[in-house]
Amino acid sequence: MTQKEKILAKFANHLKELREERGLSIRELALRSNLEYSQVQRIEKGKVNIALTTLLALADGLDIVSTELINYT
Repeated sequence: MTQKEKILAKFANHLKELREERGLSIRELALRSNLEYSQVQRIEKGKVNIALTTLLALADGLDIVSTELINYT
């Protein structure tokens, strides 16, 4: 596993934990974040390197500040 893949996997796991803590499905998070269901699904699987705007949308959908989303180490 490359360093990039490790980072994406860690972020994916953190995102999933935050979503589940809030009792949200992937579909609900996608709707709240104004993102496509398949996009959120791919992010949670660690398959895509997201843009900053996507990160901000996810944080908004989770009702958290963006730093909480990226603080996963």
